[in-house]
Amino acid sequence: MRVEILGCSGGIGGTSRRTTSLLLDDDILIDAGTGVTDLPLPALKTVDHVFITHSHLDHITCLPFIVDSVGEMRNTPLTMHATKETLEVIHRHIFNDDIWPDFTVIPSPENPYLCFNTLEVGRSVVIKHRSITALPANHTVPAVGYQIDNLDTGATMVFSGDTTTCPPLWDIINNIPDLRYLLVENTYPNSQREMAIHTKHFYSSLLLAEMKRLRVNPEILITNAKPVWFNQIEKELVQGAGARKLRMLLAETILDL
Repeated sequence: MRVEILGCSGGIGGTSRRTTSLLLDDDILIDAGTGVTDLPLPALKTVDHVFITHSHLDHITCLPFIVDSVGEMRNTPLTMHATKETLEVIHRHIFNDDIWPDFTVIPSPENPYLCFNTLEVGRSVVIKHRSITALPANHTVPAVGYQIDNLDTGATMVFSGDTTTCPPLWDIINNIPDLRYLLVENTYPNSQREMAIHTKHFYSSLLLAEMKRLRVNPEILITNAKPVWFNQIEKELVQGAGARKLRMLLAETILDL
């Protein structure tokens, strides 16, 4: 399985700062942030599934544009996977014919450009050789992370999505025998502790404390850092990580599972 990091920043500004979106092979997106804008039209057309972690704008920005851009080029609807709460928010506030057309009934209810699939935490969706499982997260809105398994190789990666402390997430991670990559958010440095607490994001010393729960040893890739704090976050985490393999994730990175 090929995982291309289209975007992993907590903000925008220049080609290296695009908000969250991961492309699995050529047909699955995890989130649909501004990183999706780099995909040419033929690549957008081949995306059949979008798994959304939560309803915040930096993770769904490009979803309406994908549907609008390639809907009439496709023979089947694009499927958006998310929890019931997230689907309801996106349908009510985005695909509502006020902000954007309701493509769940366009061009017709029988043949729409977009359809929804409801996820539950702990339940897997298998698409060809890939299994995608919603994991618990703790954010200001209902949110999940994702466990992504290559069923051919047995290799696994976990993407936390946006979260703060979440003991059930670490319990699940510790029971994954072949966890190759852990993509975990750290949005703020220690100087912004109060902001991180208010917005339910990790800050450096909190994430380092949480990492002590880890009994496995994946490569840890840090996502969602606010651009203005990127260098400070990197310094704090690298200094505190000890022997753990940790680095800041960058757009255009390719991960192999």
